[in-house]
Formats: sequence, C-alpha cells, structure tokens
Amino acid sequence: MAFAVVLLAGGAVACGEGAGSDVANEDPVDVAPATAVAKAATNSEDIRSLRYRITGMVPEKGRLEAEASMNTEPLTMGMEMTAAAQDGGGQLEVRFVDEVMYVGGSAVDSEKLDGKGWFRADPAGWGRGAVDNQSYGVLPREIEGSPVVQSTLLTGAKDLRMIGTETVDGTRTRHYKGTVTTRGLLAARKGAVDESARERLVESLDQFVGLGVSDALTMDLWIDGDDQAKQFRMRAEPDGKQAGTGGGPLDLTVLFLDVNQPVSIETPPAEDTTALADGAQGS
Repeated sequence: MAFAVVLLAGGAVACGEGAGSDVANEDPVDVAPATAVAKAATNSEDIRSLRYRITGMVPEKGRLEAEASMNTEPLTMGMEMTAAAQDGGGQLEVRFVDEVMYVGGSAVDSEKLDGKGWFRADPAGWGRGAVDNQSYGVLPREIEGSPVVQSTLLTGAKDLRMIGTETVDGTRTRHYKGTVTTRGLLAARKGAVDESARERLVESLDQFVGLGVSDALTMDLWIDGDDQAKQFRMRAEPDGKQAGTGGGPLDLTVLFLDVNQPVSIETPPAEDTTALADGAQGS
C-alpha cells in the first residue's frame, strides 16, 4: 500500500540474465560439489561489506534492475532501483540505517514529499529473516533478504552438481546447480558438523521461507578461485499465499561486484525527510 502511495508508478525495468556463459567444461575440478558449496558458505561469514547487482523478475513487481551496497555490522543497505520506463520512468533510491528506511528518487511522487527529498519510515528492517524484514511494500520481499545469506541456500540441495567453468564479470568461476527445498535445508541443518554451520543453515531456512516459493527453488551458484560466491541465480514459482503477488515467476540473478571494500550508507538530513505515513494520508 505504501509503495503505491509514494511512487508515481510501480514496476521496474529488466536487465539480462546476468550469467556469464562460455561454459568450457575443461579440466575437472577435484573438489566435490557439496564440499565446494559448503566452503563458499563458510567463507560468506567473512563478508563484512558488499556491493552487488540484482537483475531479473519478481512476482510482485515484474522485471527489475538494481544496484546496492551493504554492511553486515552494523547492518545497513543502500539501493538504487530503476522503475519501468513505460509506467512513467524514474529511479527509486532506498536506504536502511539504524532501523529506519529512507525512500527517495525521481520515481517518488514529489507532490507527496511536501518539498522534502525523502520519505522515512520506522521501525524498518532489511537483510534479516522472513518475519523481521519490513520495507512497507517498497521493496519486493525477494530482495529484502541479505544476498550474503541467500548465496548459501545451495548447501541444502541433494541433487547438487557441477555444470562447468565459466567467466562471470571477468572472473573465472565454477558453476554449480541444484534444487533447494524446505525439507533439504532442514535435513542439512540436522546433519551440520558444527554449531556455526547449523546457525548458518537456520538463517538460510528463514530467508528461504521469506522468498515465498511454492515448493522448490532452482539455484545456480558461481564460485570464484578464492572459494567465494561470485554470482547466484534463483528460479521458482510463487506460492500464491501472499496478498498482491500478482503471479509470475521468480527469476533473480545476483552478482557480487566488490567484497569487503569500504561502504558508506549515509542518513539523509532530518530536515529533508517526511514521514511515509504523512504522504499516505495526503493521497
């Protein structure tokens, strides 16, 4: 509801699949797929900051393209998402700092901003579990979760396999693929070898639920030479239980651009913000 109030038009514009192809299938990799994916999941715990790109389609909003930066401690995020040109155009900028969400950009209805540059809303949450995220309908729920955690979902796949070697954004990677289900993540959590892996799988399961898929999630993961996730793609059908889903498939590709490089998410000046609720009441 809030999203419809503050924006001139809904929707977002598409980008490509995001998967650098050139499958070489050259020399075999000695490491078993399950071991390689588990190692990348373990290494994800060392990510303190990330700049990433999202492209694809979500059930609620259709096609989208976004670039974002985040810190894990404290958890902050800034994102720019391009709105569909056929619906009025413009760019949406969203920031999460200190449990407050700020929304600005040319896609926002300037008449409802009352001369300010940003809407604000709190309490707001991003990058947490399915229950704790709150973006007031501004962001599709599929991108409310942390991409760092989402990149570890493939550890719950039983049909995990290596596809080949590929170049992604100029980086040589190994491409793995599998099917993720709630049952598989629960089984992986039960069989976790240590407490750290068990806690990571609890987070993965929580964010899997937040994706709202009907049953199974098909996932591709590209891992670089440092045994870290470089890119992942998620595809599934929506469960249809969430209000306003609007149907359509989930098909998102997330590309990690920079890892552990300095990221600063600034809070807009208080005098340049107005409460999201005020804009809604003025509609």
